[in-house]
Amino acid sequence: MGTSPDVDESLTLEQIEDHRWGSPPADATRLIKTVYELRHKPVSTMGTEDLRVLLLQQESVDILVPVALTRLERNPLAEGDFYPGDLLTAVLKIPQTYWQQHPDQRSHASAVIEAVEALGNLDDHDAPHDTIWQQINTFRG
Repeated sequence: MGTSPDVDESLTLEQIEDHRWGSPPADATRLIKTVYELRHKPVSTMGTEDLRVLLLQQESVDILVPVALTRLERNPLAEGDFYPGDLLTAVLKIPQTYWQQHPDQRSHASAVIEAVEALGNLDDHDAPHDTIWQQINTFRG
């Protein structure tokens, strides 16, 4: 699947969006500094945790949701720094308006959810099933 054909993942978010943020404010939190730093990282080199952080901040969603979905299609319980499935929960927290505008991506997210369901008991994967199922149910509306 991947991002849209016109997105070159070897570029950074700043290059793709042609929008330079400059340096973070002097009083920025660690999270905000991290987001600023990640905007300078080529999309193709972003790890699961990078995607999770940016998506939870609703940053560059149009670019990063397809990247995250591709990763989730390979591993539905892809893990950032917190728990197996934390990338999936971040993706599913994207506002419903996004999914309504991107039905193709919504169907990819639904396929990932079906893959999670096929895994059976998430306890066997050390995944917090309550958190994951809550996000899945919210996503399904």
